[in-house]
Amino acid sequence: MDTAEPNFSQFGISEEEGEKLVAEVIRYILFKTHQNSGCPIKRDELTQLITKNYHNRSLPALVLSKATSKLSTVFGYDMKELQRARPSSTNQARSSQSSADSKSYIITSQLDSGVYRKHVDDPRKSHLTGLTFVVLGIVNLAGGKITEESLWHHLARLGLSQDDEKNTEFGSTKQALETLVQQRYLQKDKSNGPEGLTLYYELAERGLQATASSSFKESITQMVMSEATTIELD
Repeated sequence: MDTAEPNFSQFGISEEEGEKLVAEVIRYILFKTHQNSGCPIKRDELTQLITKNYHNRSLPALVLSKATSKLSTVFGYDMKELQRARPSSTNQARSSQSSADSKSYIITSQLDSGVYRKHVDDPRKSHLTGLTFVVLGIVNLAGGKITEESLWHHLARLGLSQDDEKNTEFGSTKQALETLVQQRYLQKDKSNGPEGLTLYYELAERGLQATASSSFKESITQMVMSEATTIELD
């Protein structure tokens, strides 16, 4: 059985033309990610870019596969397809959203968190990094899923109100939280219960990756121990 990997010649394209396509897709992904602050990129956008001059319907799969590989080996990024299968809700609206989101991608850094902080992190965005850490910590300690009401209750203890539209650091605090959803640190899920409709926040792809790191777990442990010591002293 022939197990050779597919190549561009099978589509009537030279390797040089194929590599140019891969490079164009990578440039688009990196630019769009930077421009949209890490928000997902739809597969349809990439497909249209690839098939603009080449009309073979099977070509995008090969180009995206090679682009994913080069993003990893050359740029140190993982390109991940969004997965929305975790939420327990099975309502029709969520199902249609899941179908759409499964055809989108995000890229995440493969760098060690210490190296990333030293060489990549922008100190001018430290307030956003801090908010992300705090929110992910709260959701993580809640078991990976928390109601909107409970999340804002904990954030209120830190002086953050969802009604604050003119926060000196974030502007609208509610929009700052929504940005974490757009960037795939969190995802929303609605559930109907005895008390009516309840909105939940849970960890999405970037949130799951961040909370799985040893540095994140160590920081959360230190915070919890510090909080416990403070309570004992009180």
